[in-house]
Amino acid sequence: MNLPSDKECFRIIRDMEMMDHILDHSVMVSSVAAFLARHLKPAYPALNVELVKKAALLHDVTKTRSFATGEIHSKTGGELLEDLGYPEIGNIIRQHVILDVRSDTAPVSEPEIVNYADKRVLHDHVVSLEERLAYIKVRYGSKPVFRNQIQKMWEDTLALELKLFKTFDFTPDELPDRVGSDLQGD
Repeated sequence: MNLPSDKECFRIIRDMEMMDHILDHSVMVSSVAAFLARHLKPAYPALNVELVKKAALLHDVTKTRSFATGEIHSKTGGELLEDLGYPEIGNIIRQHVILDVRSDTAPVSEPEIVNYADKRVLHDHVVSLEERLAYIKVRYGSKPVFRNQIQKMWEDTLALELKLFKTFDFTPDELPDRVGSDLQGD
């Protein structure tokens, strides 16, 4: 599997002229996703923590451009990374808004971790799912075409949260403090 270096990730971000606030969001999503992946790895040894970290960092790589073009940034971001020779990252980016498949019984996957981490970060802060959903409803819910999609996404995210946290010794409510302590090196 070909993964970009951290330096290459930031070169791609710079080349895509990612807005600073989107970069801040992406860095925090990467921190949350890497934290979750490291804590899930004992129960799911096949997880690739570096893949999760890099895909989360790049998950909104075409979002800035999408404001002008109207493109679906999860789709075009995935295509961009595939074209750059990183198909595994492209596949995860493509699924960061809506997963291709959700299963309560299959092992936890890298796309699930990045998808969930993105749903827990509002701007550059780890928040509850409820707070993030409220933001998503205000930001995107006025368009009738998105209402049903948002509701389905949210039902899937709640089920995903149960799947992810069943192996942890902490609750979803404790995630902000846990990630914060991890970032500070406690």
